[in-house]
Amino acid sequence: MTQPSLTLSSTVERWPIAGSFGISRGVKTEAVVVVAELADGKARGRGECVPYLRYGEIEAGLDRRTLQSAMPPGAARNALDCAFWDLEAKRSGRPVHELAGIATPAALTTAFTISLAAPADMAKAAANAASRDLLKIKLGADGDPDRIAAVRNAAPKATLIVDANEGWTEGNLGSNLAACAQAGVVLIEQPLPAGKDEALARIERTIPVCADESMHDRASLPALAGKYEAVNIKLDKTGGLTEALATAAEAERKKFTIMVGCMVATSLAMAPAVLLAQTARFVDLDGPLLLSKDRPGGLRYQGSLVYPPAAALWG
Repeated sequence: MTQPSLTLSSTVERWPIAGSFGISRGVKTEAVVVVAELADGKARGRGECVPYLRYGEIEAGLDRRTLQSAMPPGAARNALDCAFWDLEAKRSGRPVHELAGIATPAALTTAFTISLAAPADMAKAAANAASRDLLKIKLGADGDPDRIAAVRNAAPKATLIVDANEGWTEGNLGSNLAACAQAGVVLIEQPLPAGKDEALARIERTIPVCADESMHDRASLPALAGKYEAVNIKLDKTGGLTEALATAAEAERKKFTIMVGCMVATSLAMAPAVLLAQTARFVDLDGPLLLSKDRPGGLRYQGSLVYPPAAALWG
């Protein structure tokens, strides 16, 4: 049976961030996202990615499976891949988790991010979020031991993970690891720059280290062995849910701990990642919580929990 022809449209949206979002590479005050929409006249599917991208008419005969080889991994393919999943769900009347062979999704505990700032400012932000179960602390600048100590004092009961966003050096790696250990940090993301992280294979540590900027899709995994114990899988890097599911399965086979993360974006971008994160050890899907407002009908957040998406949003 011939499938109806598809049309593709894209929209650039700007979503103000509540305050600002600071990491080692700089500060931003808005999330710029691209929403891709596939439509066949009866049903439509949507996907969201973070970079500014434009698309033309969809190539005749292209579907989610052929998309994997037609485009390289990355944000553009992510938006299209997730739109294909959403369209397939709308056409079939079956949820994406069922189509993908995933168990019925449940609510998950997500991290909440504390942006990089002066120690006193980070302590204030941590105190305001101290009731949350899991905090993700952005580091990656001079004075990080003071920052993580201030955060721990302000949120004594929260579980802490740290994301240095490639901001440490081989010279300060040992002292920063020691400060994190003193603060009871349970995971450290990407302390050294991607491609300049060989020191991780040599230094003794008590905290597992997670690849983020060094991690993209399945092809990344062999080079991470011996340096990282965990991998942060993000749909904008894998190029969508299809490759993300395959990457997670391969990472588990290689004995990596799985983390599922996000960019700062709306619930439309988080929704597919909630399905991916069902078996992850660490979940960081707080993007909408960092915005001044989310899109209508967004994900339900309650305390530290994020709930699966309603069909009207995605999937």
